[in-house]
Amino acid sequence: MSDAEQDQSQPLIAHLTELRDRLLRIVLAVLICTLALFPFANNIYTFVSEPMQRLLPEGSSMIATEIASTFLTPFKLVLVSAFCLAMPVILHQIWQFVSPGMYRHEKRIAAPLLISSVALFYAGLAFAYYVVFPLVFGFFSGITPEGVSYTPDIARFLDTALKLFLAFGVAFEIPIATVLVIASGAITANELAEKRPYVVIACFVFGMLLTPPDVISQMLLAVPMWLLFEVGIIFGRLVKKKAAAIGGEEQD
Repeated sequence: MSDAEQDQSQPLIAHLTELRDRLLRIVLAVLICTLALFPFANNIYTFVSEPMQRLLPEGSSMIATEIASTFLTPFKLVLVSAFCLAMPVILHQIWQFVSPGMYRHEKRIAAPLLISSVALFYAGLAFAYYVVFPLVFGFFSGITPEGVSYTPDIARFLDTALKLFLAFGVAFEIPIATVLVIASGAITANELAEKRPYVVIACFVFGMLLTPPDVISQMLLAVPMWLLFEVGIIFGRLVKKKAAAIGGEEQD
């Protein structure tokens, strides 16, 4: 290998080494959170399933239909909870990896977006738990035919709950994605606003695919997604103006 090729390979090796270190720190953070939460696995499951259990018909309860469900279901929830708890560390490590290659004005925009993305992700989880869960599980519990005992399986309940958590956690990141698209110059805010009818249709399609087969949860996901898209356009315009102002100051 020539000296020029060696000089080019050194930055690549350094970047790969840093990427490995960042990924190891992310894994370590998730592992620490998992070990810290594991003793409270049953308590966490009780908290998450409280909206379901509160809305069950009188005399009914949740059941476990598989031998290992009583262990695996709370453990699965602990892993997901650990990942959510470690989200600030995960995003911080990603930020530390990509920030050296960014311009100063880009860093000024990216830092608030990073903090906002964490806050919006947790807001999506809270919205799913406090607003969506009672409505969706109350709907299913209320339409139970006469003579049928409504006893949801704990594993199936968790799958549905995690699906809703993920759907709303990701949906609440729409303003961040919208701002990034506008700030990157890929499309202007006005052009994006003109595509509003297609966005509304896409929101309802995603609501149909990512939620249980009921109109309530689909509407509860689709409508906030559309409203968050509108919020993203507003902030996208503000960020674009601020970035232009900062760029003008740096040129001066």
